[in-house]
Amino acid sequence: MTKKQLNFEKSLQRLETIVSEMENTDVDLDKALSLFAEGVELVKFCSSKLDETKKKIEIITSSGEIKTFKEGINS
Repeated sequence: MTKKQLNFEKSLQRLETIVSEMENTDVDLDKALSLFAEGVELVKFCSSKLDETKKKIEIITSSGEIKTFKEGINS
């Protein structure tokens, strides 16, 4: 999966697949290491997306008035 194709839902689904594969199959050491490294990168990506979302929610709710994305919450 390239960085351009990443989104939160696809990343989370891939993480679930990795965990399942490592728990339910006999994975050799090299494959396990590769899966682990991929999982770490996906966790970092998901974590950053959650942080971004949290910040947007804080911006939307902090002023006491609800702003829409069309109104530009980043302005």
